[in-house]
Amino acid sequence: MESVTRFASVSRGQARALIAAIGALLVLAAIVYVPSAPEELTVAAGPAQPVGDAPVAPEATEGERDDDLALYDRITERVAAGENYYHVAVEEQRARSFPVRPGFAVRLPTLATASAALGETGVLAAGALLALLTFWAWWRRLTPLLERPPRRIMALGLLAVGAAVGFKPTYFVLHEAWAGMLIALALALHRPGKWRAAWVAAALALAIREHALPFVLLMGALAMWRRDWRETFFWGLLVLAFGSLLWTHVQLVAQLTGPQDPLSAGWLTLRGASGWIEFITLSSGLYMLPVWLAGPMVMLPLIGWAALNDRLGLTAVLLFAGYGLLFMIAGRANNFYWGLMVTPAWFVGLYWLPGALRDLWQRARMAPA
Repeated sequence: MESVTRFASVSRGQARALIAAIGALLVLAAIVYVPSAPEELTVAAGPAQPVGDAPVAPEATEGERDDDLALYDRITERVAAGENYYHVAVEEQRARSFPVRPGFAVRLPTLATASAALGETGVLAAGALLALLTFWAWWRRLTPLLERPPRRIMALGLLAVGAAVGFKPTYFVLHEAWAGMLIALALALHRPGKWRAAWVAAALALAIREHALPFVLLMGALAMWRRDWRETFFWGLLVLAFGSLLWTHVQLVAQLTGPQDPLSAGWLTLRGASGWIEFITLSSGLYMLPVWLAGPMVMLPLIGWAALNDRLGLTAVLLFAGYGLLFMIAGRANNFYWGLMVTPAWFVGLYWLPGALRDLWQRARMAPA
């Protein structure tokens, strides 16, 4: 399966149409991305500084902690000292002029509570364990697709590239960092009929950050498409359990807030393709590239995933394109770290890109039937 992509079976006309569509997509990605101003991006990934015509780099200044990271640090410290999470979170966010209404503006208590219980050393160990489990799961998942170990190592290198920016000790207080790695783990673990381990990983991601819900809904929809009613039931059960948890969370926050607390700015922004590209660019190493190159580089992995002649390719395309659509519709510029929900596995699709382009070119050059 290493040398054959889904595009090897398309007709001459289809290949030419796909080449034209890919070219148009890359040109569009190169011209639509307009980076946000630095002052709009002063959030969890650190203060921003423009570099030439490159996107804004999400790196914190040496020795400093961004306001969001400092907030999560302080909440974890106080919870570790025995204080109630909700009282602490509302007090700390209010003291820093962070919104506390609606209840969604306050993070779920899972990560802070777990981090407080584990301590700094325990969190580092948990991060290392999650990284090892994720790479091991992807090694196993790629084995039937890439029979030669050096090729699997290349693909895992792309996984490392995607995880390198967000999943490191500096950002271990950031909810999206953990949820994104757990989604990558669940994606690698899932098989039709063998979904329980993926379900557990997805449940952990959802308990940390509600932005994992699209992944859970996708897995449930695919299980329904396969008519696997048992798996469908358990994905649905997870959604219902999460809904109950989220409702309880919002109610607990509401008990500690009132009309005097300002509402958070809306998340429905309709930023279009520029929002999609910015979220992925600033949550990955692509922020170091010029703007005109960063946009196409965001889209290229999707072409590779679409070419992979395996169920994993279809799942990845639906997952990543779905989150891309979400980033086009929702999320302010300073929410760009939402991209960490998908960047760990995003760039693995680049592995199949050369084969995809080769097969398309060969099919497009065929003599007419």
